[in-house]
Amino acid sequence: MAGTAVIFPGQGSQAVGMGADIYQAHSRVRDLYAHAAELLGYDLAVISFNGPAEQLRQTRITQPALFVHSYALITLLQPRVDMMAGHSLGEFTAFTAAGAMSFEQGLKLVKVRAEQMQEAGLQQQGSMAAIIGLEYDQIKSLCEEASKSGIVVVANVNTPTQIVISGSLPGVTHAMRLAEAQGAKRAVPLQVSGAFHSPLMEPAREHLARALADAELRAPQTPVYGNVTASPCAGVADICSLLERQLVSPV
Repeated sequence: MAGTAVIFPGQGSQAVGMGADIYQAHSRVRDLYAHAAELLGYDLAVISFNGPAEQLRQTRITQPALFVHSYALITLLQPRVDMMAGHSLGEFTAFTAAGAMSFEQGLKLVKVRAEQMQEAGLQQQGSMAAIIGLEYDQIKSLCEEASKSGIVVVANVNTPTQIVISGSLPGVTHAMRLAEAQGAKRAVPLQVSGAFHSPLMEPAREHLARALADAELRAPQTPVYGNVTASPCAGVADICSLLERQLVSPV
């Protein structure tokens, strides 16, 4: 059966100026950003609209900025939706838009997630790279081979032949060399602050798990498909599991 799906973006899709147009045009968006500033302790609107880009790229700021912008858009559009999903950080927006948590609760969780992911990246420096032109099984196999040099795993399956790997710098570098030797069209290092969706995010997962345990959650009113399972969420307990596991699991 045909239906309408909304997919919310994750880190990497931010741009200076995002949200400025709807902020100027709608008072309720201005109210939303003002409320976000109270919850975060800094003016997200100023950074989102004016930059600098280097500040907006900081994980602790990028994730709240994308969350608030995406939530503002969906509340303005109010489309009739049959299912939702979100890429990494976007999964939090999906659950919030689906009524599983309030805007305040969603932003509080995103704040914890963003700060702890940035901290984990500082504690254990890692890297990510996009491998283009090889299939999943090939990349999974070369990651296993490259793990002799350090942790490296599949992190994002974006298309059948555009897959992101993540892990320690030696592991990712080794895997990139193997990918090129096996005929990958490109192996491109990504400008990120940590090895997201890999075991190196375990400290962040532990902090997020504690925050989720204290969160006020409800069953979503619209089916939300999880990053980890690619299946619709089964209930409140499933929300906690999905959001926690995706920090260290492939998207």
